[in-house]
Amino acid sequence: MKKVAVFGKPGNGKSTLSKQLAAVTGIKLYAVDSILYQPDGQETDRASYEAAHERILASDEWIIEGFAPLNALGSFNRRLEEADTLIYIELPYFVTYWLVTKRLLKSVFKKPEGWPEGSSVLQGTLQSYRVLRLCPKFWNDDFLQRIEALSGNKSLHVIRSVSELNRFVEKHVR
Repeated sequence: MKKVAVFGKPGNGKSTLSKQLAAVTGIKLYAVDSILYQPDGQETDRASYEAAHERILASDEWIIEGFAPLNALGSFNRRLEEADTLIYIELPYFVTYWLVTKRLLKSVFKKPEGWPEGSSVLQGTLQSYRVLRLCPKFWNDDFLQRIEALSGNKSLHVIRSVSELNRFVEKHVR
């Protein structure tokens, strides 16, 4: 486990799992949102995003969590090709909607860790709901079959429950 891609729908626990993996393995963590957004919350231009993403892929070790802007699916596909470990978090939709809502409710008291500076948690939550409505068009059985086909020489983990998510690091890394 040297190059790890963690991906799935919004609010599925990618950031939390990735932070745990980074802490246990010592591998540097990169959140796609931190590449995609500037410290003031503005989106970076696509060329800057792609260049930063390629620099990360060229390094010896990395954990990249997140997806990509829909207009940059090429970077997501490159990440899947370069990774030696794929972690696909595929929680049921009702769980995902609850986790997105829970993140919003908790943000009243504390901003989510790693949330881009200058970005509204409310606006991010509304965006997550919009993306979730579109997710069945992308995160579906065809996608999983494509990932399985791609994973011939990689380690593939598909996480389908919160309990699997909570035990992943202990079960697969320690």
